[in-house]
Amino acid sequence: MDMTLAGKTAIVLGGIKGIGKEIGLALAAKGVRLAMTYYDWEDFLPAMRDDFSRTGVPHVIEKVNLCDTAAAEAFVDHAAARFGGIDILINNIERGGWPVVHGPYTSAQWDLEMETTLKAKQWVFETAHPYLKASGDGCVINFSSIAGIVGRSGPAGLVFNDGYAAASRGLSLLTETWARQGAPEVRVNEIMLGFFETRHGEKTRGWGLLTEQQKAGIIGHTLLGRTGRIEEIVRAVLFILSGAPFMTGSVIRIDGGYVLGGDRVPPMPPGEPDV
Repeated sequence: MDMTLAGKTAIVLGGIKGIGKEIGLALAAKGVRLAMTYYDWEDFLPAMRDDFSRTGVPHVIEKVNLCDTAAAEAFVDHAAARFGGIDILINNIERGGWPVVHGPYTSAQWDLEMETTLKAKQWVFETAHPYLKASGDGCVINFSSIAGIVGRSGPAGLVFNDGYAAASRGLSLLTETWARQGAPEVRVNEIMLGFFETRHGEKTRGWGLLTEQQKAGIIGHTLLGRTGRIEEIVRAVLFILSGAPFMTGSVIRIDGGYVLGGDRVPPMPPGEPDV
């Protein structure tokens, strides 16, 4: 039976703009109560507050440094107390990493990659897990990156640094571990993203620092010949939540075919007669 979303409670991490915000708005449209965090991009906060107020759905928005384990735990407990439980966890928090923006790696940057992509998600899940179990129909969606597959190689090598790639690969292991821990009451799945308009793509600062040739290299390596759109991620989220009740421990890769590369399948060569 599909999950009925109306009346459920969801935690959405990093909901102030972009992917996190659009997921939150889509869930609100389905009648889901929301507990959302932000930390960076505070200039987007007034618009976030206005947009979610207009939904009419009960929600809370809190500034939380999710790298602070105690703060992350307190936020989850507060959300559960406010709404009487937690049914959904949208684990969206990665900041990514652009060598062309941040320059050569520093110890602080490496630590930030691990803390935002792995540590924060681990402790949010650990705290939310009992509430998700108690719901009897819980669902977790982790967000990762194809950086965990391709690393710093090919056209994406200008975008995906080593720490981000390593942390993304580690998150896939956590997805499998959590799926085992949560079953059967909690499903845990992962959406692995490629280049999207607001995630490594044309609406980001880093994309603007690439040359036209470098941008063309990334697009040319993508079978569908473009970057992704946020609404395509939202559709996948809604499918996992309400249309895939027998799926757990799985990874849905949405990358326009980047991982496969831009090579096309050539025609078969002429055969030799069987003599």
